[in-house]
Amino acid sequence: MGTINISSLQELDNAATQFLKLAGEHAVIAFSGEMGAGKTTFIQALCRNLGVKVEVNSPTFSLVNEYFTPVGNSIFHFDLYRIETPDELFDMGYEEYFYSGSLCLIEWPEKARNLIPDDALWVHIVIGENEARLIQF
Repeated sequence: MGTINISSLQELDNAATQFLKLAGEHAVIAFSGEMGAGKTTFIQALCRNLGVKVEVNSPTFSLVNEYFTPVGNSIFHFDLYRIETPDELFDMGYEEYFYSGSLCLIEWPEKARNLIPDDALWVHIVIGENEARLIQF
């Protein structure tokens, strides 16, 4: 679908704007990449772009955080890094989130690949030299 090059942190917000335009109507977006690739940092930029006013942090221990846009739409931010098995998502009622129509941003989706909706947009973040990142989707 596309590729976005980010050569410095100063380009992050513009990259988020561009990404959201290209992502279209996808409600579930799955972000993969090695540790330190910038998944959370990019999600923070996406949320800023969508008007979220609270601090956006990775929900490593709670599994999901909910943020709100200025018009009251929910954004669900998942971090699946610490789950042992996909069954943990069943216990939290993941279907209510993934199939709600609200935007779901998922870090470490490969931990529960079979539970991610078929129409999800998969994004891979690659670390380049210095601060550079390559967003592939």
